[in-house]
Amino acid sequence: MSTHDTSIPQGKSTISQVLAPIRTRLIAAAMLAGIGTILTMVPLAGMAHIAKILVSDPGTTGELSTASMREIGWVVAASVASLFVGMGCMFLGELVTHLADNQLTYQLRLAVMRRLSQAPLGWFTSRASGDVKQAMQDDIATLHSLTAHFYTAVGRVLGALLISVLYLVALDWKIALVTLLPLPGFFLFLRRLMQASKTNMGEFIAQLERMNNAINEFVCGIPVVKAFGTTGKAYRGYQAAVDSFAQAFEQFTRPLVASMAHVHAMVTAVTVLGLTLTFGIFSVAIGWSEPVDLVPFILVAPGICAPLLLLHTLLHDLGSAVGAAQRVMALLETPVLPSIPADERQLPDDHEVRFENVSYVYDNAQNGLSNLHFTLPPGSVTAVVGPSGAGKSTLARLMLRFFDPTHGRITLGGVDLRHMEMSTLYQRMGFVLQDVRLIHASIGDNIALGRPSASQQEIEDAARAANIHERIAALPHGYRSMVGEDIQLSGGEQQRISIARAMLLDPPLLVLDEATAAVDASNELAIQQALSRLTQGRTLVIISHHLNSIMHADHILVLDGGKVAEQGDHDQLLARKGLYARLWALEEMTNSLQSKVAAC
Repeated sequence: MSTHDTSIPQGKSTISQVLAPIRTRLIAAAMLAGIGTILTMVPLAGMAHIAKILVSDPGTTGELSTASMREIGWVVAASVASLFVGMGCMFLGELVTHLADNQLTYQLRLAVMRRLSQAPLGWFTSRASGDVKQAMQDDIATLHSLTAHFYTAVGRVLGALLISVLYLVALDWKIALVTLLPLPGFFLFLRRLMQASKTNMGEFIAQLERMNNAINEFVCGIPVVKAFGTTGKAYRGYQAAVDSFAQAFEQFTRPLVASMAHVHAMVTAVTVLGLTLTFGIFSVAIGWSEPVDLVPFILVAPGICAPLLLLHTLLHDLGSAVGAAQRVMALLETPVLPSIPADERQLPDDHEVRFENVSYVYDNAQNGLSNLHFTLPPGSVTAVVGPSGAGKSTLARLMLRFFDPTHGRITLGGVDLRHMEMSTLYQRMGFVLQDVRLIHASIGDNIALGRPSASQQEIEDAARAANIHERIAALPHGYRSMVGEDIQLSGGEQQRISIARAMLLDPPLLVLDEATAAVDASNELAIQQALSRLTQGRTLVIISHHLNSIMHADHILVLDGGKVAEQGDHDQLLARKGLYARLWALEEMTNSLQSKVAAC
């Protein structure tokens, strides 16, 4: 498979799907490790053979005969050669698995990145960043023990068992039977260990994810917690997540302790050597064997222990690797916006937006919007207002195709948004949202995100229009300053960067969703001035809680419970004395109270 092929076969188990691109190399590496282990154990048999020669052929003068010396020389040469060739095979096997692991890691991260780049933007608003980070970084790293070490460990175990059993049985099957007696018990307890591990693995992983999210939320919220002195309440959620994880960890590990102790005790070199010597001495005492016959068992039998214990350690980690693979596959199966065949792609005739019986239902079956039907003429200003939770932001995100309607359709210039390339849509429809996101790049690159080909002069002109140029120019690195490293931008400054980005893109249709809701008065003034320049000559959709800022809109949609409760201009809606009139009266009362408080 080429380095750029990131496809993952479907219809198989999770581990099989993840390892499919490198499975052949992993099997080859396991075979190399098995052959290498067999070859590295040849010197042990060579030492036993030399011991027999020394005992059986002392020569007439107490010296070895020439034939025996020659035979010992060949044995030593063969043993040394086998040792180095075996080490080379094992090294080659480890190299193959690590290179395969490196490629798989690259492919998985690239596949996840490509998959998420095709996911609807609304998918990200309903996901905790800790979950995505754990799957993309931590879980893919967890697979390392499976891909880079597990297969070679299995190869080494099988190689050691195969050559040891064949060699020892060929020498003396009775002593071999007793020497290898711990192996059935080892595999029996190992099986119990794996079953016990699976029982509580799901809860352990779930609590680990919960703790990761709690840590992320707690760290991000520390400034607010300290400002309002609510540390006790804030710590409570974090502490509860940590306590739940500790309990899940205890339930996960407690059943494993006894089995792990038995497993380790059965295949330690001391246990195997003790059995060998005990039965071997007994065999010598009753005349079944000669003392020299015990040498191969003493040398070879303990050599089985190290690969078995390594396999046990890796099998213990296998459950974590399976869980990690499942979470990575869940990301790779993220729902994506359907691709548009080249012959079905359409371009809008103009910039008229129509909602045609649009409804949207969230994943949790909560209704977002229901049967919206209205038109936004080119060059018009439409305001969307209503109480909190009425569906205003959902409407804006449907227009921007963060997700598709459950029913109905939205058109731009007569073209269904689902039949339009995303790049085409965002060239015609810009947005400034309340929740601003800047990427880890220079300020200039953040402004030019929608138009990477923009010149430096165009970037600076957009920043001037957004009232942020002076702040950027005063920085030591200017527009090359890295966000999050060279500068920490305030919320209002980030918002003005977002406005500069929209200005540089220069879209004919603009969606403003509470663009000044979370900034202070000085920043709000600068943002309002920037927005006044940005909105000139464009079709506008303004989402706002502040009715006095949209009272001059051409058309006002009043949402309530996901439906259009009222629509018209400011005067018409006030005359109806409905929801809009009540919201207006409430805002007037709030403004009056704020004025009195300010006067005091």
